Amino acid sequence: MALVLPLLPLLLSKVQGNPEVSLEGSPGDRVNLSCIGVSDPTRWAWAPSFPACKGLSKGRRPILWASTRGTPTVLQHFSGRLRSLDNGIKRLELLLSAGDSGTFFCKGRHENESRTVLQVLGDKAGCRPAGSTHGYEYPKVLIPLLGVGLVLGLGVAGVVWRRRRACTTLIWTTLSSGGTAGCPQWFLVMPPLSMRL
Repeated sequence: MALVLPLLPLLLSKVQGNPEVSLEGSPGDRVNLSCIGVSDPTRWAWAPSFPACKGLSKGRRPILWASTRGTPTVLQHFSGRLRSLDNGIKRLELLLSAGDSGTFFCKGRHENESRTVLQVLGDKAGCRPAGSTHGYEYPKVLIPLLGVGLVLGLGVAGVVWRRRRACTTLIWTTLSSGGTAGCPQWFLVMPPLSMRL
């Protein structure tokens, strides 16, 4: 008992200061987020665990504000999936989606806060569920397309070069001023290399 008494203030400060709750669920599950130890909550914020997977920067972002009209304002990412379970914003229900993993902060008027750490099963730092190619599809498509474009470009350049060479040789050997069938008419300034001595 004598050892517990000196630790009591430390334990109470942990419970009253910044309480933290951990939740886990799968996409499609519903979880309840609650402000613990915050008497008058004014807003919620979210710090995603894997922000790059959602195209976001690191850090907190506001997701919900209390409203005097009675309907809380919800950030677009959680629109249609986050709703209040009471008259204020003390208790919320969230329909989970992939990428929701992170820490949810409930802030009060006096800047006190509570934290809820949420882990959505399947969320990974690599942003890809097992067997998915999301995020790597463009290189897999782009590289073969570039290869096909290069081959086609070289083929067309080869055909044009051969045709021009054949037409130039034909014009020099026939000395036709009107051009030959299928060959364009142009003024020849110098003979092709094969005709030079």
